[in-house]
Parts: sequence; C-alpha cells; structure tokens
Amino acid sequence: MAIGTLAPPLGVPAGAERTTERSRTWRKFARNPAAIAGALILFMVVGAAVFAPWIAPHEPARQSLIRRFTPPVWAEAGKTAHILGTDQVGRDILSRIIHGARISLMVGIAAVAVSMTVGVTLGLLSGFLQGRVDTVIMTVVDVTLSFPPLLLALAFVAALGPSVTTIIVVLGLTGWERYTRVVRAEVLALREKDFMEAARAMGASSARMVLRHVLPNTFSSIIVMSTLQVAQAILQEAALSFLGVGTGSAYPTWGQMISLGRDFVSVAWWLPTFPGLAILLTVLAINLVGDRLRDALDPRVG
Repeated sequence: MAIGTLAPPLGVPAGAERTTERSRTWRKFARNPAAIAGALILFMVVGAAVFAPWIAPHEPARQSLIRRFTPPVWAEAGKTAHILGTDQVGRDILSRIIHGARISLMVGIAAVAVSMTVGVTLGLLSGFLQGRVDTVIMTVVDVTLSFPPLLLALAFVAALGPSVTTIIVVLGLTGWERYTRVVRAEVLALREKDFMEAARAMGASSARMVLRHVLPNTFSSIIVMSTLQVAQAILQEAALSFLGVGTGSAYPTWGQMISLGRDFVSVAWWLPTFPGLAILLTVLAINLVGDRLRDALDPRVG
C-alpha cells in the first residue's frame, strides 16, 4: 500500500480496505438516478460507435436522388427503410448519425488523452520542482489561457488543414493547461505531507516519490476532469465541423450534418434536428456521469 494512503484499521488487510472503498464509491454512484440514466445513454452511444458497420442500416455515403428528403418513418410519406429520413442527396440520416458517433467519441477521447498526458506531466513537474521550472510552466499556462480555445483551434486547423489527426492534436494541445493547474495545486498540497517526509527519510528518489506517492493521490481529480473534458472536446469538434474546418468531408460528423442541413431546415427539419439531438444527449450523458462520479469520489459527500 502506498505511504500516502490512509492506513486500514488493525486486522483489516490493505486489499480488503481498497475493495471496500471501491464498493462504497460504486454504491454512491449507482444510487443516483441521473448517473444511471447518463451511463445508459453513454453505453448506447459507445455501443453504436463500436458496432457501427454492423448496426447501421445503410452505408453512410450511399446516395439516392430518388429518395432525397424522405421524412422520418412516423411522418407522412415516411419509409421504414429510413427511420430518421434522408438528406438532400438521399443519404440515410440514422446511418450517418451512427457512424458520426465514432468520429465524435474517437476525437473526444484521443484529444483528452493528449491533454491529460501533457497537462499532468507539466503539473507534476511544476508542483514538485518549483523554482524556475514552476515559473516558466505557469507563465506558459497563463499565456495559453489568454487565447480563446476555439479561436486557437481554428487558427491551427486552418494552417494545417482539416483531418482527424489534426483535430485530435489541436484540441489536445488547447486543453492541457487545466490539468496543469489542478495537478500543480494538488502536488503543492501533498509535497509537505507526513508521508512525503517519510518517503524522503527512507531515501526514495524524486521519480519514485512522484510516481508512487504523488500521482496516485491525484487520480480522482484527473478522472473527473477527463470525463468532463471529453464532452467539451466533442462540442469543439462539432463546432469546427459546422464551420467547415473539422475532420474533412471523408467522414460523416454531427457538426457537418448540422451545417449541411441548415439550408434545408424549412423543407426538411429533420436534417439538422437529429444530429443536434445526438450531440445534446451525448454531451448531457457525459456531464451527468462526470458530475456524479465527482460526487462519488469525494469522501466529503455522503
């Protein structure tokens, strides 16, 4: 057991104590109806993204001009073959939404992985080393925070060209500063604790102290921040795709579908509506899970 964790009661094995803590956290999370609803929606979105080639009723790029502007199945002239209707060139809306979920989730998760790696590393260095290293890193953080993230992302994508890789790197490198500030604050609070002094007295190296004792004590904050930032990354990707500088036209994305459908909203309301609802439900589900996960991991919340 790490020195930085609380010692279990006498006679209780450390492994049993950790299992009890995990069970307590899960019970707090499972008792919240909003958390369960968000988790179920998120489970369906992730399932649709993973199994998109098998569950999508049509190829997302297949066009059929004789079926253009087919309304949803419950509307007059709707067809069961196209449950959510078709767009201006006859592409199936439901199939494009399902395949669009793959891009949104992939961009969101990968961008957060980049942000988390950069931000946590710099936060640990800044808080543990302090001095000039801390000053330089926090100056860079302050400068980065002075730029609007979406405007910065627009500039980079316009310079590098739209692609999935570009969007992931750009969004990842415009969200790392939040991790740096939070991790640095927690490291500053942890580095003077008794268990850190004990580790120093036992001759632990700086790298071991950071990886073995400091980093594990920041996991809760990192997990919650990562969960909530996935939702922000999905919104940013949708905004960039809506503006025409997203992942390009090779992939169906929710923001791109809204952008293409806005010109036909008066004759085909379903074109921008259903992709917008997909963004709304996905982001809402992630936020619900993230908020309730934060409460479940916080020992001060009963």
